[in-house]
Amino acid sequence: MNRTVFYLLIILFISCKQEPPKKVSLKDDVSFLAADSLLGRETGTAQELMAAGYLQKRMENIGLQPRGNASTYFQTYSFKPKTDPHSEVQYISGDSTITGTNVIGYVDNQVMKTVIIGAHYDHLGMGGQGSLYADGEAIHNGADDNASGVALMLRLAEKLKDTLVGSNYLFIAFSGEEMGLLGSNYFSKNPTIDLAMANYMINMDMVGRLREEKTLSISGTGTAPIWNQVLNSTNPSFKLVLSESGVGPSDHTSFYLQNIPALHFFTGQHEDYHKPSDDFEKLNYEGMELIGNYILSIVAELDDKKKLAFRTTKNESEEVPRFKVGLGVMPDYLFDGKGMRIDGITENRPAYKAGLLKGDIVIQLGDSTVSDMMSYMRALSAFDEGSIAKVVVNRNGEKVEAEVKF
Repeated sequence: MNRTVFYLLIILFISCKQEPPKKVSLKDDVSFLAADSLLGRETGTAQELMAAGYLQKRMENIGLQPRGNASTYFQTYSFKPKTDPHSEVQYISGDSTITGTNVIGYVDNQVMKTVIIGAHYDHLGMGGQGSLYADGEAIHNGADDNASGVALMLRLAEKLKDTLVGSNYLFIAFSGEEMGLLGSNYFSKNPTIDLAMANYMINMDMVGRLREEKTLSISGTGTAPIWNQVLNSTNPSFKLVLSESGVGPSDHTSFYLQNIPALHFFTGQHEDYHKPSDDFEKLNYEGMELIGNYILSIVAELDDKKKLAFRTTKNESEEVPRFKVGLGVMPDYLFDGKGMRIDGITENRPAYKAGLLKGDIVIQLGDSTVSDMMSYMRALSAFDEGSIAKVVVNRNGEKVEAEVKF
């Protein structure tokens, strides 16, 4: 080979060599989605579409196939906002409608069962209905709710692709969750795959605030007989708080209602929930990695097993009493001791005025003993506005009594 040809081959090799794609971290994904520039990713806004475009690019780079409509990653739906909170949403097009966009990617291993992994990427925009912020409009970035779940979904897509081949894998970033599970509801009734092949669904909503004691809530454990066995056998070191019901305030519900086993992973509410202060700097990214690895081990355990049997569960939401007053507290939904532990207190509400503190455990309200969240809500439902009630709390091992005016 003469020297000229040799050098030409070297130049050709160098010019054809591509730089490996930059590894995108969980924090990178969350910080983009929770940036002020996206103005809270409210459904139907230009900023939600910017987030959808980012998710499309991420799915392309991971190597997921498009599985939206018309060979794209997008599944759009239009709806008319509800005026009656108890009415069904109307999926229609025309004047006065809002368009949401699900972003869907697929790993096709050409087998007869498909696992669905999802998380919603919309949030509250500048606040409005659903916001717990009392000082007017502000950007609600929604880092934990739910940029955290979307980032973890993308990480799972990276790890599952080309490694687990016993199932097909469908990854969905849902729109419209904050307006009432609209994106997942629409997909479940207008699926872009054959839902008869759906094995189970995993939903991640608010998985960014794992606490020091590593408490992890998993709902839907009653939707398939095998869940408890698999969750416990693959559990590395989490303190699990398990709930059987397949119905809850997140997107797994839409799939459970289609008779698909479904799990919901959640690290608990906090004082930044539905407020502008839910920012990316506050997330526990190491904890998110642990949760992702745990979910990966669950999926791997079931990858080459036969399809799961579906089981209906008690609808716990139907048993929740209706009440006309509130203490003005954020319950600790991960607390599994006796009573209802307070995880946050709103200023100038009854609990605040009565001198209750974060960390207090309510053990009595009025004449009722409080042993858990359900008994707390039953006790609360007995009071009207203007009522006065005795409340007893466990504060660092001591009983403290106070008077609350609703």
